[in-house]
Amino acid sequence: MIPALRARLAKTFPFELLPRSAWSRQRPTYEDAQPALIDAALRRSQARPSGNWYVVAASADIGTRPLGVTVAGVELVAWRTADGTLAVGPSACPHLGADLSTGSVECGTLICPWHGLRFDGDRTWGWRPYPAHDDGVLAWVRLDHVGGETPTATPILPNRPDGARIAAVARLDGSCEPVDVIANRLDPWHGAWFHPYSFTRLEVLTAPSADDDLSEEADRFLVAVSFHIGRIAIPVIAEFTTPEPRTIVMRIVDGEGTGSVVETHATPLGAAADGTPRTAVIEAVIAHSDRPGFAHALRAAPVITPFMRHAAARLWRDDLVYAERLYALRAKRS
Repeated sequence: MIPALRARLAKTFPFELLPRSAWSRQRPTYEDAQPALIDAALRRSQARPSGNWYVVAASADIGTRPLGVTVAGVELVAWRTADGTLAVGPSACPHLGADLSTGSVECGTLICPWHGLRFDGDRTWGWRPYPAHDDGVLAWVRLDHVGGETPTATPILPNRPDGARIAAVARLDGSCEPVDVIANRLDPWHGAWFHPYSFTRLEVLTAPSADDDLSEEADRFLVAVSFHIGRIAIPVIAEFTTPEPRTIVMRIVDGEGTGSVVETHATPLGAAADGTPRTAVIEAVIAHSDRPGFAHALRAAPVITPFMRHAAARLWRDDLVYAERLYALRAKRS
């Protein structure tokens, strides 16, 4: 086919029909996935500042009822004040310790279910809120006594697509540490082998070196991959970056949905009863397209977003097995 015609067709019809092929016939990637390279990328990610910010939940999950969450062993309650502002603070009532997440919210005021003490989001009876931030997709809390870093006014957020977009947030919890979640995504070579139901024809085009002093601009993986449903595939080129220690971002830089991002955030929950660390994977998929037909997708967002959440959760059910295995091996060595 003439190259110009092929390019024109790709812009109007981004799908491709995959030839039938066996999973075992794809090219092995174990020689490319060098442990030293992955470990170096992980070290660099963990050296970046976080400002002590942690993802709490999807913004949409915090509404007219209080939400109880735990971050790094700290029990929190989150709700929205009268003007819709996100409020996050200790879940223990300063009066007699009631769980405020079991209370109710009236006109933006959180009411303790034991004795009716009211909280409007400001200091009350020695109770004080933590710094909180709502970026429109995710809700964050800043815990300086946990992070121990120099605090920042807002979370260190990756760039998100401008203009019309559809966002969906999925959450799964696993028995590992946040670093294991990040390590999983810093190994893009496993994608087509471990997730053949979603990815095929995966090739890592460029990978960062093992240099610990590598600049943040050069610290990225560039991957060519096809997302597929059955034999229908959408080829794209994506980059993987780590803007802060508990976040890894996949951004489509060429192909259908250019500018769309998948943000994977790893939030420590605390230890289970047996001492095993627990981590929440909170993944935000933010889809964008310049195609005129994307306006129809926006109108269908309530129908589309559950499928987006399901796809993200399916991937992470597998990848948490991977992350938990990394933690188990490290725990044995130590």
